[in-house]
Parts: sequence; C-alpha cells; structure tokens
Amino acid sequence: MPLVSSFETSNWKEEEKTCIIVELHSGRESGYGECPVSAGPWYSYETTTSSWHVMKDYLIPLVLGKDFESPKNLLDSIDSIRGHNMAKASFEMAFWDLMAKTKRVSLSKLLGGTQTKVASGVSVGIQKTTAKLVEAVERFLEQGYRRIKIKIKPGQDIELVTAIREDFPDTPLMVDANGAYRPEDSEILAKLDTFDLLMIEQPFAWDDLVDHAELQKNIKTPVCLDESVASLSDFKAALALKSCRILNIKPTRVGGFTTSTEIHNLCKSNGIPVWCGGLLETGIGRAHNIALASLPNFVMPNDISASSRYFKKDIVEPEFSLNNDGTITVPTRPGLGVEVAEEKLTEFTERRKVFKP
Repeated sequence: MPLVSSFETSNWKEEEKTCIIVELHSGRESGYGECPVSAGPWYSYETTTSSWHVMKDYLIPLVLGKDFESPKNLLDSIDSIRGHNMAKASFEMAFWDLMAKTKRVSLSKLLGGTQTKVASGVSVGIQKTTAKLVEAVERFLEQGYRRIKIKIKPGQDIELVTAIREDFPDTPLMVDANGAYRPEDSEILAKLDTFDLLMIEQPFAWDDLVDHAELQKNIKTPVCLDESVASLSDFKAALALKSCRILNIKPTRVGGFTTSTEIHNLCKSNGIPVWCGGLLETGIGRAHNIALASLPNFVMPNDISASSRYFKKDIVEPEFSLNNDGTITVPTRPGLGVEVAEEKLTEFTERRKVFKP
C-alpha cells in the first residue's frame, strides 16, 4: 500500500506499506490478523519473505483443522517454532478477533479494556531539512495530535529538538533513535535532558539491556525500550536491570496479545507506564492496536494515528479518524469492530494462498 509520504528512520526508509494479512475461519466466522513486516530486515529480522515461508511451511500445518479453546492453546501449539514473533502474533491475534466475534463482544472488552477512547500521538520521520520537520510538526499539532515523536540519529538530534522547542516549547515531545546510538554517545544523549522530553526511545541496540540501564542511571529523561523487549522474559530482565522507566508495547513484536497483556500487567504492578507503538499498520493492525491500548495502564499517547496519516485509502470501513480531543474511539462492535473492505484488500494484494483441512 503506497504511503502518503515516505517514512524515514535512523536506519531505513519506506515508501510503501508491506505486510501479510492472515484470515482464520471457523464455521461462518472469520478473524483477521496482520503481520506488519517490511520487505527487508530493518526493524526486525522478520521480512515478508521469511514470514510467508514460516507461515506456509510451519504455522499452517500446526493449526489447520485443529480445535483450540483459547489463544493460549493456539500459542502452545506453535511453541516449537523459535522466534518469528510477528508471524506467530498474526495468527494469535486473528484468533482473538475470531473468538470475540463468536462471543459477540468487542475485542477491547475481551482483552479487558477499560478505556473508550485512546490518546493519539504521531510519529514524524526524518525530514530533508530542519525547517521541513518544524512544518510537519506544526501540521500534525493543528490536526489535534496530543504528542509528537521525532526520529533522531547521530548528527541529527540536538539541532532538531532545539528547533522544535523554540517553536513549540510546551508540546509533549519525545525522540526515537531506533538503536542508532552507541554507549560512547551517552554524553550527547545526556544533553537532551535540557529539553523536557517525555522520553528517549530505544537509543541503543536492540539486544542491549545493560547499557540502557547505565544510561538511565545517568540521565533524568526516561528511557523507553522498544526493540529490546520481544518477550516477557526480556522485560523481566529489563525490570531487574532498571533499563527503562517507560515501555512501548507493540503486540506483534512480543508475539501477540497474550504476552502483551502479561507485560502490561507486570508494568502496572511495578509503576511503569506503557503506550502502544506502531509499525505503519493497515486498518486491521490499527484496530488490534487500539483494542490493546484500551487496557488501563496505557496512560501515555500512543503511536496510533488516523488512517489518513499514512494511507489515501485504507482496507477497513469505517477508516479510523481523530476526534477533536486528540483521541481515537475504541470500536464497540464484535471483534475488531470494523469491516475489512474486501475489494480494497484485493486491490492491494500481490499474493494469496488458501489452505483447507
């Protein structure tokens, strides 16, 4: 799906959204999941090619024609496959949608959600110039987004934040490095303490918890982890090391809703606020993220924006829009709460395969 504008981080740039949509059938009902993988191994080692392979050759044989009482049962059945969280999550989250439809309740209610609206922030990719970045931030604030996140990398950090703070001194602001810095850059990151940021997201490498803990000990700005937490055990390690004070939960990154809710609950009991991150999801993945973000400890603005932020045409109806108060309404209809527009899905589909018992 073409993006309305390119999205650039510290390590990669995307012009279009790629993903794999999973549809599970049971009787007359069907549930949808989204595997939001990129064409290349940038955010994760998982790609459209590798995930398709894992789904077709390993996941499908383990779930096709089987009976499962709960999403946990489904996860247990595919536990023999190591890693590949986003591929697994797309199956597990499709099952949650299917189960919610069968029970005639919203996905939010089935997950234990308590919020009827979720606060929406927006992520702004790296721009060609600082002036272009400031213009983009102004545009999104005028649209009503409650929080701004900008991407940074070495050499494009202090100057960018300074420019935004000059024009928007009171705007809730955070920065995201996507692992672009190294521990020897800690002095640069410490300079960000003067800008009253909500957090610094994932400054160091995806597999680094120790250096994040050292950084958090030496700066006042909260460190938020993203790529470094891909499981409940990862978060327990981060908690023990004090590697962060805020956590970004992306359900597909951690393997689905079952693990997401476990991490959410552990964060809540330890006083660590969470928010839901995004991977440029289509309306299907966006609906899943909104349902998760309705849980009580999602107390910070999420990277859940209106459909129009990324797409001229989404694949769900109705598309998601921003309320006047900078929130997005949590759907209350059964399952995802939105309908998949089959004709639009077909328009964007490059490959399709149907499996029958």
